[in-house]
Amino acid sequence: MRILLLVTAFNALSQRLHVELGECGHEVSVEIDVNDARTIEAVELYEPDLVIAPFLKRAIPAEVHESRVCMIVHPGIVGDGGPSALDWAMLEGEAEWGVTVLEATSEMDAGPVWASVTFPMRGATKSSLYRNEVTEAAVTAVLDAVERFGAGGKPVAADDMAVERRGRWRDAVTQAERAIDWQADDTETVLRKIAAADGVPGVRDELFGATAFLFDASDASGLPRTDPGAVIAKSGLAIARSTKDGAVWIGHVRRPGTQQPYKLPATLAFADEVSGLPEIPLNSEAGYSDILYEEDGLVGFLHFPFYNGAMGTDACRRLLAAYRDAVQRQTKVIVLCGGPEFWSNGLDLNRIEAATSAADESYSNISAIDDLSEAIVRTSSHLTVSALRGNAGAGGVFLARAAAQVWLRSGVILNPHYKDMGNLYGSELWTYLLPRHCGADNTRRIAAARLPMGAREAVRLGLADRLFGGTRDSFMAQTRAQAAALTNDPGLQRMLADKNARRAADEAQKPLSAYREEELVRMRRNFYGFDPSYHIARHNFVHKVPKSRTPVTIARHRDLAWKAEPAMQGRAS
Repeated sequence: MRILLLVTAFNALSQRLHVELGECGHEVSVEIDVNDARTIEAVELYEPDLVIAPFLKRAIPAEVHESRVCMIVHPGIVGDGGPSALDWAMLEGEAEWGVTVLEATSEMDAGPVWASVTFPMRGATKSSLYRNEVTEAAVTAVLDAVERFGAGGKPVAADDMAVERRGRWRDAVTQAERAIDWQADDTETVLRKIAAADGVPGVRDELFGATAFLFDASDASGLPRTDPGAVIAKSGLAIARSTKDGAVWIGHVRRPGTQQPYKLPATLAFADEVSGLPEIPLNSEAGYSDILYEEDGLVGFLHFPFYNGAMGTDACRRLLAAYRDAVQRQTKVIVLCGGPEFWSNGLDLNRIEAATSAADESYSNISAIDDLSEAIVRTSSHLTVSALRGNAGAGGVFLARAAAQVWLRSGVILNPHYKDMGNLYGSELWTYLLPRHCGADNTRRIAAARLPMGAREAVRLGLADRLFGGTRDSFMAQTRAQAAALTNDPGLQRMLADKNARRAADEAQKPLSAYREEELVRMRRNFYGFDPSYHIARHNFVHKVPKSRTPVTIARHRDLAWKAEPAMQGRAS
């Protein structure tokens, strides 16, 4: 079928559905919902058999939903409605939640049901639940609904379904309902409130007499107890705030009404205010943690759950130091685990935006990532594995490919391109790594594309080597088992010898330093050249400037080349 995804933003769920529907053989295009006129125009141009709205904040125009079937993907159980479904489920302690695919009608979230899937709730942030349980349930429900629609099926009224009707309409959660009472709320309550607002919109609070939205909270109860609400320590990116029975780390904040109204590490956003606070060592037992190394037998596991997968200059340098320490250990395999939500998304664009010189910080950041990539490529003592249970984008994809092997969870989405960020050329030694692992033809395909890529396609193209199914936890269990098996493989030394021989031959033909310098020459033009595209694109991304149109790279119905295809001409006639 021809399917149009109608979205407010092409987010992780929308990208996953784009990949899954394409893998099923459907022709998929995307329209970002700017206004009714543009949405109506998109439908007229594309003539879809079906419209699906995986992430939509406005009602679909009547001219659209009355002329064809439109499905709404709602992150709530049957009968639930409203814009804060998952937030309410977390705040009210629901043990089970779900995703419902509804047919669009004139009343919001009230149409008949095409499919629904439930899942057990997990103690996690809203964004984590959305990227994992909600996304997996949505994929199952949407594919079921599309199959039923294709077979001539019809949706069922919610009142006629044989399910317990717990769902109800609820308005958006207000900041008053999210508010933390530092005198009365215990640590668990504070963490739950911030978790239920993580990603968007954050919890509005006051720090050092200024309004701030709080994100990225974790338990800091190992610190000495003091007056509830008091800021008592700092650790790397984070500040510790006392609760009535312990303390919490606040890793990131957003300060509205300032020159930097976007998310930043708490100690950067309040640099002057925290200068005199006691310092707890970063990644210590009592401190804020974003890098962890562990060993299991002859396997070393390096975890780096950086917030939103952003790897700034300092993060890259600290990770490189941790990696060099790991290489000195008497192990045989090093597994680069990234984080549970993201493996890596490359440059920390928010910190670059906040820098005195965005160009200088961009160059420092890419150089620090390159240092890490080069260290991984040059490793001769260990077999290296990048194990991606979370998504990766831009330079994070190519950094992962620096390892000898790349293992993916089946639900992972990759965005191996820079071009949407103002036509950045990219680095991380991609001009060496992609031809080496993917071949010349696939390298050209990957470099030219601007579409999300699923795990199966990544393996087919050579961006990855192995694919494991299941949940994040089962993926890590398989990763641990397979890494341990490698250490017992009598062929491991031969694999290492072959890898090192190939590296030596490649180095003799063209040094890594030459690839790196060629890439950085192009990157310097992006950062310091006359074309401001990168700086404009970064500013718009960081400041959440809404798109005024849908990029033709995802809107095939707006692509003149697609319109000229014979199949399209036949459809139009």
